[in-house]
Amino acid sequence: MPRPTAAQLVYGSVTVVLADLALLLLFQVGSGVGIAVVGVVSLALGLAVSVTVPTRSARHTAGPAATAGAAPVPAPRRSTSAAEGRAPVSAQSHR
Repeated sequence: MPRPTAAQLVYGSVTVVLADLALLLLFQVGSGVGIAVVGVVSLALGLAVSVTVPTRSARHTAGPAATAGAAPVPAPRRSTSAAEGRAPVSAQSHR
């Protein structure tokens, strides 16, 4: 598993802090169990955000510019001789 980038760490951390504040203020939790639930939910949100932040390499390779400089693949050559469909001379039986 690759290491998280700085952007992933920042977005995840900010999400955890803001989700904690919003959930605590919204539900006005006062018990220890409620605070623990809010903490777990905010950590899950932060993890989800940090995993879904696009990385620089994923954005770079997914764009159409990545294939713009690629060489075209040549088409297979077709034989136009009269011997098309016949076995090569070396593979025929000699009498």
